[in-house]
Amino acid sequence: MVTEQTERKQAIEALSPWFHNLHLPSGLETAPEHWLGDFPRFKWREIESSIPQDLSGCRVLDIGCNAGFYTVELARRGAQVRAIDLDDHYLKQASWAAQEFGVKDRVRFDQMQVYDLAREEETYDLVWFMGVFYHLRYPLLGLEIAARKTKQLFAFQTLEIPGGELKEVDDNLSLGQSRRLHHPGWPKMAYIERRQEGDPANWWAANSSCVESLLRSCGMKVTRRPTDETYLCVPSGKPRDAMREREFRAAAGLISTRPENSASNVN
Repeated sequence: MVTEQTERKQAIEALSPWFHNLHLPSGLETAPEHWLGDFPRFKWREIESSIPQDLSGCRVLDIGCNAGFYTVELARRGAQVRAIDLDDHYLKQASWAAQEFGVKDRVRFDQMQVYDLAREEETYDLVWFMGVFYHLRYPLLGLEIAARKTKQLFAFQTLEIPGGELKEVDDNLSLGQSRRLHHPGWPKMAYIERRQEGDPANWWAANSSCVESLLRSCGMKVTRRPTDETYLCVPSGKPRDAMREREFRAAAGLISTRPENSASNVN
């Protein structure tokens, strides 16, 4: 006779490989031999006390949900979660996991990229943007879109360059001061042309001062850093520059910057 536990084991195998090691209510785990350890549970333990215990009535957006570890944890706190990912394989895992944890009625899954959110009007009380930024070919655009979806709290994590102290950025750096860009703590982001840890989509690694600068430039104020590479932010409330606003809308495909009735000049 096939037991429910046997069926779960078969489902885990059928849905493999897993990048999230989920501790299921049945006692089974989806990736107990994960090369990073008990991932992402150990990351959650470092930050969970910084997230409200009661998220009842809150609308949450989980960008790049993978197998749904954070989606489930946030839904278990009472939130209504919209979870998006480009990979259909991950979405199948996450949907199955939400059912196992009994939170399927509080989660909506959509197959899409962060860039697709620019064309939507919805905003969210909490936006979860963890482990996605450094995989993006157009990272600042993705960050700007995610930040604009945030009403109250923005949770952000990305791969960072080790070392380098934080440095306050000059309001107006002159050309004669360009040597200051070599300072170890100056905001920097390195480009990884090929692979890191075998992943061809690990494109970027920023230092911490760069991350904070990027967050500020997208209208976020860092309020807490609960652990390495992780930032909790709130909207700064500062008005957006009109020129930068127009550039964002053009980059996101929301407007055209060409004058009406203009003709292309192709030679």
